[in-house]
Amino acid sequence: MTGIQFDPAAIRELAKILRETDLSEIELVEGDRRVRVGRSVTVAPTTVTVAAPAAAVAPAPALVAEVANDASHPGAVTSPMVGIAYLAPEPGAPPFVTVGSRVVQGQTLLLIEAMKTFNQIRAPKAGTVSRILVEGGTPVEYGEALLIVE
Repeated sequence: MTGIQFDPAAIRELAKILRETDLSEIELVEGDRRVRVGRSVTVAPTTVTVAAPAAAVAPAPALVAEVANDASHPGAVTSPMVGIAYLAPEPGAPPFVTVGSRVVQGQTLLLIEAMKTFNQIRAPKAGTVSRILVEGGTPVEYGEALLIVE
């Protein structure tokens, strides 16, 4: 510990905000002081419905493994926060990028709205967008793979 004192009431207030907003984590940075408060969140499994023949009811194991490995892909751009992902700057506007788009380092790829603030998610390197893993207007978690730049 660096000897920096934190206000327990402020930490309790951050925890209260987590509960009220259903967030899993919140961080406050003030100068050289940093407080991160997190909580365990139980996420219900998501069911994806795909129009397919009746014989193909369960997802293929290879597909499940691929989704799990997206965040560890060397070209994965992951979410730095919990929020809502937006692929375009405003409703009806063209998306920042599409599959096959060439991007340069620092180019805006998408936005994440967190606590009524829109945060630009920028390309960490130049390359081509090979996959977009989120849909506009959907919630994302910290560390979730958003897209792949190769």
